[in-house]
Amino acid sequence: MKTAENTSTYEGISTIYAKGASAYAKTPGLYVLASSNPGKIAEMREILSVYGINMTTKQELGVDIDVAETGDTFAENAALKATAICKASGLPAIADDSGLAVDALGGAPGLNTSSFGGEGLDSEGRYNYLLSIMDGVEQRGAKFVSTIVCAFPDGSLITAEGTCGGEIAPAPRGSGGFGYDPVFIPAGMDMTMAELPPGEKNKISHRGKALRQFTGLLQNRMSNIQ
Repeated sequence: MKTAENTSTYEGISTIYAKGASAYAKTPGLYVLASSNPGKIAEMREILSVYGINMTTKQELGVDIDVAETGDTFAENAALKATAICKASGLPAIADDSGLAVDALGGAPGLNTSSFGGEGLDSEGRYNYLLSIMDGVEQRGAKFVSTIVCAFPDGSLITAEGTCGGEIAPAPRGSGGFGYDPVFIPAGMDMTMAELPPGEKNKISHRGKALRQFTGLLQNRMSNIQ
């Protein structure tokens, strides 16, 4: 039996799916970015647009879905997000799951990067918390990891991964980027991620590497379909 609540939920999902189908009809090859993070969305748009990929966001489609990240790996969490948004919108969905792994902390914060230090902290609070527990630690090696998953309406997935090695800075520097960028110095560089111009950051970043690998895999997929 359909309850009023079930009916409302079904009609809401149907409306979202219809909007996705309509958007796809107007722009063939349209992909939806399955992220709620403005910084990630901006980077994904900038990098993917170079390859001529047409994009919208789940916000622009009205897909108001928060996906529980219950996976044991970045890849599993990215797949959960991409699959959920693909099913809700009817469009291929591209999701990112990423984090910071610090050698001296045994790979932490890892999957807990966005909640590191507890509830109620903003990005500045989280990287300052990281600096506080790294105070006096000489081994400061770390890496950023990004896994990109694209889920298609036929149930298939494309998965790509990128990493960026470096070290944790002694203090935050720079105003660009987002997240832990002000306290991460990429290997072979003197500047933090937050001090780099966006274009330079995207050339070396974990997300930039993962997205470029993804575009290659996507091109292979499209060639095989044709």
